[in-house]
Amino acid sequence: MDSAALLDLLGNENRRRILRLLARKPCYVTEISEYLGVSPKAVIEHLRKLDEAGLVESRVDDQRRKYFHIARNVRLEVNVSPYGFASKSAYPANNSVDITTCRHLSVDLASESGDELEELLATLERLETLENELSLAQRWVQGQLCETLDQVSEVVGTGPESRIYADLLASVRGEPKSVTELAADIDAHRDIVADLLENMADKGVVQRTERGWELSTDSR
Repeated sequence: MDSAALLDLLGNENRRRILRLLARKPCYVTEISEYLGVSPKAVIEHLRKLDEAGLVESRVDDQRRKYFHIARNVRLEVNVSPYGFASKSAYPANNSVDITTCRHLSVDLASESGDELEELLATLERLETLENELSLAQRWVQGQLCETLDQVSEVVGTGPESRIYADLLASVRGEPKSVTELAADIDAHRDIVADLLENMADKGVVQRTERGWELSTDSR
């Protein structure tokens, strides 16, 4: 699901409360209504939107009551910094990801207690610890990114618009791009981007070639 649409969907407090409740146990409409303190009609409408988004599913029990439950694991990342606002596309959790391909991360979840429940609880504890450590690492990386972008801005930019220079360089560093492509990348007006590129070209940071705008040879 598109991350922007998911943000809009989760902007409603009652829908968030429904998901928190369903994360504990499957519920039917009356249960949810009593928990939220809102009418069953309103609950049904919230569930409809969550169902259309693929976040919840339903099943009917032997007494023909419809139970709702969370359909899948989804992760949504939102980044707000002095250099912009962005949300990464929602993506499902994947148990088959090969963690050994991550150069900066190694994980050992092996347990040899002999008791299945004890092993599972021990694995759960290690995963929760890892989750906390990854959160701290992510905060550190974000801080380093902002600090580096600050340094880039100091080198190539001046004045209150200096941060946009870093965005432009990040966009152009991979391959040559046109002014129109760069304007779309950083969500800025084409004329503003053209002026910024000319400013950086005067400083020898970027150059215009037949292929488009790219880092100058001296900047590589």
